[in-house]
Amino acid sequence: MTVRLDPVTLEIVGNRLTAMTEEMCLTLQRTSRSLYVKETADFCCAFAGLDGGFAAYPRGIGVSGFVGLNVLTAVEAAGPLEPGDVIITNDPYRSGGLATHLTDIQLIEPYFHEGELIGYGWAFIHCSDIGGRVPSSLSPVNDEIFQEGLQIPPVKLVRAGETVRDVETLVMANSRTPEANLGDIRAMRAALRTGRERLAGVIAQHGAPTVLDAQRDLVAYTAGKARAALASLGDGTHRFVDYLDDDAVSAVPVRLSVTATLSGGDLHLDFTGTDPQVAAAFNIATLGRTHAWITTRVLALICTLDPGIALNAGLIAPISVTTPVGSLVNPVPPAAVGVRHASANRVNDAVGGALGLAAPHVLPAASSGLVVPVVVAEQRGGRQNVQVLEPMVGGTGAREGADGVDGRDSGISNLSNNPVETVETEIGVEILTYGLRPDSGGAGRWRGGCGLELTFRVLGDGAKLLARGLERMCFRPWGVRGGGPGAPTELIVNAGTPGERRHDKIDVLELARGDVVTLLTSGAGGYGDPFTRDPEAVLRDVERGVVTREAAARAYGVVLGAGETPVVDEEATRAARERRDEVAPGGPERQAWESVFDTASVDRLVAALFRLPLAARTARRTALYTTVLAGLPARFPRTAPTAGQAERARRTLAEEIVALERAS
Repeated sequence: MTVRLDPVTLEIVGNRLTAMTEEMCLTLQRTSRSLYVKETADFCCAFAGLDGGFAAYPRGIGVSGFVGLNVLTAVEAAGPLEPGDVIITNDPYRSGGLATHLTDIQLIEPYFHEGELIGYGWAFIHCSDIGGRVPSSLSPVNDEIFQEGLQIPPVKLVRAGETVRDVETLVMANSRTPEANLGDIRAMRAALRTGRERLAGVIAQHGAPTVLDAQRDLVAYTAGKARAALASLGDGTHRFVDYLDDDAVSAVPVRLSVTATLSGGDLHLDFTGTDPQVAAAFNIATLGRTHAWITTRVLALICTLDPGIALNAGLIAPISVTTPVGSLVNPVPPAAVGVRHASANRVNDAVGGALGLAAPHVLPAASSGLVVPVVVAEQRGGRQNVQVLEPMVGGTGAREGADGVDGRDSGISNLSNNPVETVETEIGVEILTYGLRPDSGGAGRWRGGCGLELTFRVLGDGAKLLARGLERMCFRPWGVRGGGPGAPTELIVNAGTPGERRHDKIDVLELARGDVVTLLTSGAGGYGDPFTRDPEAVLRDVERGVVTREAAARAYGVVLGAGETPVVDEEATRAARERRDEVAPGGPERQAWESVFDTASVDRLVAALFRLPLAARTARRTALYTTVLAGLPARFPRTAPTAGQAERARRTLAEEIVALERAS
């Protein structure tokens, strides 16, 4: 595609438009109402071109992963636009995937100059509640989008500068937190106004034709650089499979499969082999498009290979996808999508695993693979208070030459943590511990990043806990090239007491005054043989408290002296490193699972399921797995089967697949 503007003008206009989007974000954050926006920063703003793709996107503020979204479907659905209009929507299906679940409220304002449409301002926030079955609206066990809250198709919230009061009233009436939502929506409108004013300044200096040409040229230039970055990986086809622990309504794991084909700088991601959509909230409404939630890892890779590349729609230009209709990554409405970020994390891992086969020296081991907004719902001051206490993540996967980042994972989001003082001011809890989780990072020549520990005490009666996105409680973040897996996630109430309760995925957990909740997030995978890690690096980890003495000896073969100040016992370390146990890179749970449910057999199973009518797939899949699992230990795959149990289960699986193929 020919670039119309000269490079200097393009650079100047591009930087001004990017600065405009960042100022929009600052306006939104500084005027917002809810904790999850003003502190956690689950929001963003951007400038979209006439084709609906983002021509300018902020680099240093807001959620970075949505750069591949497109506003055009929502714009067209709202009808003819005029100056002063603002569209509102939160509907994933009717907005063409712009909204990704109902708590993400989107606003779009058309920007005009002398009666001519120039582009669109966009802002989104994650609101505290949009109605639905549970406080905060989202729960893993919702099986239809109707349970997840008010669906707002693309409609005009503002018409020619005047608020449409009926729409505003309807939205506020369907939320447990109307004041916070209204405050955040007004903050978004202020951000859009900032964008409109700053764009007028760019047009005044450079002219409307230059701005229109810049939209096209900026995206085209980024697309060319993105293709060049991907071309450096070479051509080839690579496949990787990963799993969600379960679908929250059964004990059956959910499989994600991706085949990545690189060819001349283009990348095709084929999700054939991924399980059918589930009767739970883990589906990702991509509508068959190259959607942000299934391309985030690729965008991160491109920006790693070319750190100076601009963030805009050109990043996704080299990417195409195959997402089978009715699959987890392309569900048919009214499938629930509220906890789509849990699946997006696993897509990230699967895509990273596949591309890691192409570029093992570039791609890291698996990061912690979860984002858990810990929500507390309570009665406070005579009203419902529903707040995200903390968006919990884990660590970043290790890569060749560098350890993973402890307690920080920007795999699908770059949310900030909430200050403890602010949390205790706005929610009736006392934070007891918030820090790194020792021994959680996968062992390796380069250590995986540690997960986090959050422990808090409930101070009032009638509080409820929601923790959507709990994952990696069974299938651990995997290591690569001899690196070990990260520690699994744990959720415990009243740990170490006679009333201790351990939970897997939860819907709404009732809490009593004085209950102590502990969430331990998963660590990330390690990279390389841990027995080749520099003993002094292990010693530093022990001194920092991220690795214990016991784990140093067990996982790294590094023996430390018994004194108060640890030092490496070189002779004992040499002896210890001569003895080692083989480490399963995906953890013993994945090894046990795949000893029964091997890749080839499950490929046949999934293919047969997709030949059934959509409505029959979930029940048939659950019944088949239940039959096979009946012959395995109750805690399988956390408990490994005997050789005899595994062999019998494999025979049962083969028989069930043949029966399914005949029925389909």
